[in-house]
Amino acid sequence: MVFLDEAEVEFVAGRGGSGAVSFHTEKYVPRGGPDGADGGKGGSITLIADRNKRTLYDFKLKDRFEAQDGSHGVSNKRGKDGKGIEVKVPVGTVVTDVATGEALIDLNHNGMKFEIAKGGRGGFGNQHYVNSVRQAPNFAEKGEPGEKRRVRLELKLLADVALIGLPNAGKSTLISRISAAKPKIADYPFTTIVPNLGVVYFRDSSFVVADMPGLIEGAHAGVGLGHQFLRHVERSRVLVHVVDAFPIDETDPIANYEMIENELRLYSEEIWERPRIIAINKIDLMPEEDLQGLIEKFQKYEKPLFAISAVTGQGLEPLLHAMSDALESSPASTELTITPTLRPAEDYHWEVERTEDGFKVKGKRIERMVSMTDLASRDALRHLHRRLERMGVIEKLRELGVEEGDSVEIGEFEFAFMEHG
Repeated sequence: MVFLDEAEVEFVAGRGGSGAVSFHTEKYVPRGGPDGADGGKGGSITLIADRNKRTLYDFKLKDRFEAQDGSHGVSNKRGKDGKGIEVKVPVGTVVTDVATGEALIDLNHNGMKFEIAKGGRGGFGNQHYVNSVRQAPNFAEKGEPGEKRRVRLELKLLADVALIGLPNAGKSTLISRISAAKPKIADYPFTTIVPNLGVVYFRDSSFVVADMPGLIEGAHAGVGLGHQFLRHVERSRVLVHVVDAFPIDETDPIANYEMIENELRLYSEEIWERPRIIAINKIDLMPEEDLQGLIEKFQKYEKPLFAISAVTGQGLEPLLHAMSDALESSPASTELTITPTLRPAEDYHWEVERTEDGFKVKGKRIERMVSMTDLASRDALRHLHRRLERMGVIEKLRELGVEEGDSVEIGEFEFAFMEHG
C-alpha cells in the first residue's frame, strides 16, 4: 500500500430539516390549532482511530465527506434525522483545523472517537411559536446548517523502536531480518522513502520497530523530506542508531554518526535524550583489526554498543536483548498531549459596523438565527425583527445612523432596513 502521512480533508455535516407549518384538521373540528412538527437533525461526522488502517492514502482518493441532511417536519410528525458518517483513520493521526492552525485532537489509541463536524439542529415547527398573542403562527424555522470543517490529518507512527541513520546504512535489511517486514532494498541512497513497520517477537513478547527513511544534513530544517521523516520518531520510546561501518562513499562513520545525532538534537532536544543504542552494521565487510579500532572510537559516546551484520545475522540476538531491555525500562507512552477543542454551546457575542455599502452585523448566534429564518415568509421576518430588537441589534443600528432602506448584511444575507418589523 502507498504510504501518505499528511492529507487535507473537508468534512460537511448535514443540515437540519425545516420545521413544518401545519394546522390540525379533523372532520368535526373546523378550527384546529397549529401542529407543525420539527425537522430532523442533520447527520454528524465522527473520526475513529482504527489500528487496521496504516496510511492516509484513502484521503488522496476522497478528500470530501458530506453527511445526510435531516428531513423536514410534517403535520404532527417530526422529520427523520440525517444519517451520520464514521470515518476511520490510522491510530496516531493528529487533526488540525486548517483555518485556525489549531490542533483539535490526537487520535492516539484504537477505537478513540472525535466528532469533527456536528449536524445542524432541526428547525422548529409552527407549534413552537404559539403564545397568548399569536394563536395561529403561520411560519416555521428552517433547519440549522451543519458544521463545515477543513482539516489537516497528519499521521505520526506509533512505533516502540525507531531505526535511524543515514541512507543506505542497512536499516531496511535489519528490519527485514528481525521482523516479517519486507521492505524494498537496493544499494543506493533513499531506497526507503516511507517508514517500514515490523513487529518483532522476542522473549515471549512483541514490539514494533520502524525503519525510518534515511536522514541527511539539514533534515531538522526540512531539507529533503526532513520534517516528514523526523516527525515519525516523535512517539518512539527507544532509538537505534544504525551506523554503516563500511560506507560505499568512503566517508567517516564517526562523522556520519555525529551529523545524524546533531540533526536529531536540533529538531528536538527531548527526542534526542531518549534511550539510544548504537548498532555498527556491515561488520562482515571489515577486517577484524579495523572493526576493533572503530568500536573503540564509538565507546566515547557511552551508549550501548553492538557490532552487527544485518546481512549475515551476526550480533542480532544481543541487539534484540538490548532493545527489549530498553523498552522495559522506558516510559510506556510518548503520546502527544492535545486537549480536545470544546465547542461553546452558543457564541452570544455580536457587533455592528458601518461599511461602504451600509451596515454589517457579525456574530455566530445571529448569523445562525438568520440562516434558519424562512425569509420568504412575512410572519417569519417579523419574528426575526422582534428577536433582533430584543437583543439590542436594532438599537445599535439606530445609534450608527441607519435609515429606512439602508443595506444591512448578516452572514450570507442582505436586507433593506425597515423601522418596523
